Amino acid sequence: MVTANTAAAAREERRAARRGTRYRWGLKATPYSYVAPFFVLFGAFGLYPLVYTAWLSLHEVRLDKLDAMSWAGLSHYGSLLASEPFRKALLNTFSIGVISAVPQLLMALGLAHLLNYRLRGALVWRVAFLVPFATAVGAAALFFQSAFSRDFGLVNWALEGLGLGRVDWENGTLSSQLAVSAIVTWRWTGYNALIYLAAMQSIPQERFEAAAMDGASRWQQFRNITIPGIRPTIVFTIVLSTIGSIQLFGEPLIFGDGQAGGGADRQYQTLSMLLYETGFSQSNAGRASALAWLMFLLIFVIALIAAAVRRRTRRG
Repeated sequence: MVTANTAAAAREERRAARRGTRYRWGLKATPYSYVAPFFVLFGAFGLYPLVYTAWLSLHEVRLDKLDAMSWAGLSHYGSLLASEPFRKALLNTFSIGVISAVPQLLMALGLAHLLNYRLRGALVWRVAFLVPFATAVGAAALFFQSAFSRDFGLVNWALEGLGLGRVDWENGTLSSQLAVSAIVTWRWTGYNALIYLAAMQSIPQERFEAAAMDGASRWQQFRNITIPGIRPTIVFTIVLSTIGSIQLFGEPLIFGDGQAGGGADRQYQTLSMLLYETGFSQSNAGRASALAWLMFLLIFVIALIAAAVRRRTRRG
């Protein structure tokens, strides 16, 4: 009888030990199970395409014959860096980015400063600023394409009313880039203004009250309190605008009637449009993959520069 009780107690202790082990493993594994779906999706739709694209960039391969590959090494990268279309697309991307981002962020900063004061219907204004961002890029680009039409466009009609001549917006280098930049500026100014507004509202009001008591004007408060207080946010929006410029695709594509060439002389073809033309129009998957990786490396360098600037800003 004693032996049976001892055996039963031993079995119960083993069961308790197993339950304790399962419980401890459950506690350790539960957090990983919560984040596992993210890593699964990231691996399937993020990491795998990245690695596969890098592999394709080292081969001669056509988009319609992905199973027929031949080793090319780094030849695609060398030929891209030496090609005139790539250099022109890189220059266009940079110039359109500057033309659109600089006035866009300056206007967003001014609008956020105005909204930071108590205004009637502030919520209505904030929603109104988000309307261009919520508008489909296709609808916005089609409207601006019509507005910048050479013969019947609203912009040329206004220029003629001012006694100025018509402008062939699409066929000129600067004019076409200004037209594309106008679409980008219209879509993203309100979005950036709300980001700046959120950053401004996080600045303690006591700073402004103390500055007003010292006789500082609103411009002095804006320059000496607001700008330093939202400097990390300004750096963040500059980085976002730069990355957005590198990825710019829909606006210039629709502006050019769906042609990825970016005009007769490639005057407004961006890197993303060149990628589309190389990969889909020419079916050169290897060269397009190399271009995608060059764009990725360019964005990576920009992110590193932004991180260095942000660290320096925090130290200052």
